[in-house]
Amino acid sequence: MISNLTANETFEISPRFRRSVEERILRLERDAAYDEAQLDSLTDGDHIRRHLRLVGMQRGEALRMRMFLDRAKPRLHNPLLAL
Repeated sequence: MISNLTANETFEISPRFRRSVEERILRLERDAAYDEAQLDSLTDGDHIRRHLRLVGMQRGEALRMRMFLDRAKPRLHNPLLAL
């Protein structure tokens, strides 16, 4: 997992995987904003706490994924070796 890496250690990911992670980040952030906007309609204290926890988890996961992308660099295509 990411926690085992040092702060300045980088690794390579494919452009397709990067796009997939970026799309997931956008969905998480969009869902967190939507869920946060729904708080006004909730009345039960337990439900509000669980909902706030959900929003926090969504934002935390988006941040974790952004930090992952910050340390990743795109994988370059390796030329075929002549045999």
